[in-house]
Amino acid sequence: MRRWVISLGSAVLLLLLVGTACKTVGAGELGVMFRPFSGGVDLQRTYPEGFHWVAPWNSLIVYDVRLQEKEEAMDVLARNGLSIHMDVSIRFAPIPSELPLLHREIGPDYMNKIVLPQIRASARKVIGKYLPEELYSTKRDQIQEEIYHETDSILRTKHIHLDAVLIRSVKLPASIAEAIERKLRQEQEAMEYEFRIEKEKKEAERKRIEALGIKQFQDIVSAGLNPYLLRWKGIEATQALAASQNTKIVIIGNPKDGLPVILGTE
Repeated sequence: MRRWVISLGSAVLLLLLVGTACKTVGAGELGVMFRPFSGGVDLQRTYPEGFHWVAPWNSLIVYDVRLQEKEEAMDVLARNGLSIHMDVSIRFAPIPSELPLLHREIGPDYMNKIVLPQIRASARKVIGKYLPEELYSTKRDQIQEEIYHETDSILRTKHIHLDAVLIRSVKLPASIAEAIERKLRQEQEAMEYEFRIEKEKKEAERKRIEALGIKQFQDIVSAGLNPYLLRWKGIEATQALAASQNTKIVIIGNPKDGLPVILGTE
């Protein structure tokens, strides 16, 4: 009986050891080994997806290395001191090849320790150089790009890859937003007015060139006309009309050098 109890206890202990020694790394994850009795964090190796046997006194810390997204709301000051509320999305991931260093220097909570504080600091630094209307409309993409580069330059030294920074929304006090929209409408109307003026100038120039061409054509034609040519052309037309088989009415009494007028009755 005693042997049976000992055997059962040994089997249970063995199962417990096996259970604690078997660690699973899931899809899109990597593991970092910590060995308290042999050098601490293993900087030479990461553990891929699957089952891994780990000594009970060691620890396998699992990290999600897929792209992650975090939405962050923040209040920043523009160049003129106006407070602006922004909603920002950040996409990031740990650099897989540097995961052991990330674990040793920062730890699993790197998002709250590094990513979010740095994005806030970069946003405040960049937006402090611009006016509210520039962030609200004209230079939003440029500001977004500057925040990305400012943040990425720091996160890369912390073993974190920054994929994108996206400004989702910008909220200003209602009176300021209305003033900016009014200013933008006025600028748009001024640009439209300038466009109309320029269009009318081009149309006036076109008409001037057209009139000049017509005048030059008339001058050329007039230079080639004389009374003898006109009389001859009149004679030819009269002869052609007289040769027609239709009934005509002849009106005589034109000036001395004129031609009779022949009218057809049909």
